[in-house]
Amino acid sequence: MRIGELSERTNTPRRLLRYYEEQGLIVANRAPNGYRDYDEYNVDRVIQIRGLLDAGLPTRIIKQILPCLNKPRVIHFSDATPEMIATLEHERDRMSQRIRCLTRNRDAIEEYLQTVLENDRRKAETETATAS
Repeated sequence: MRIGELSERTNTPRRLLRYYEEQGLIVANRAPNGYRDYDEYNVDRVIQIRGLLDAGLPTRIIKQILPCLNKPRVIHFSDATPEMIATLEHERDRMSQRIRCLTRNRDAIEEYLQTVLENDRRKAETETATAS
């Protein structure tokens, strides 16, 4: 697929996709006319990259994590410095905390929504009974 389609399917600006390619996060084949041609797997890859960036990871660490997202997994440990391990542990813990917070917020919204819908249902039943 061309860069425009990948951009639309992942809601990622073309410029950012070019940056991901420059950083070695995604790979594009080149057509004879020089246009980028992306394989289908890049859709999920870009979404995963965006999620990792949103979680606060820098692209240099994302590049090292990306093989863990492949099937079968191919993981290379040659560049795993103590600083990188500490960064990953910190980011993992931060993500876990954020997941807990998001879960609490989702549950609160669900409870509120159920209450509102139940009140609306009762109100409609009361109005129907009164009109009869």
